[in-house]
Amino acid sequence: MEKTMNALSKLPDKKLKEVSDFAEFLNNKTEDRKLTEEIQLIGAVSKSFRFLEEDEDLYSVSDLKERYKLKREILF
Repeated sequence: MEKTMNALSKLPDKKLKEVSDFAEFLNNKTEDRKLTEEIQLIGAVSKSFRFLEEDEDLYSVSDLKERYKLKREILF
């Protein structure tokens, strides 16, 4: 932290604004990720979609006209 503060103290105001904007971007990104994880957790433990587990399957593999296989290609 001290090393960072020393480096920041040597920057001109315009560069400090850039550093501040970047730090704000990183904080927002972290907050967004945490919010997304919390929403996913709420959805996982919620009983809102429990009814989907009780519904019978309308279609099975035998209803497919064509099956697709994932091709693995090596990209160079």
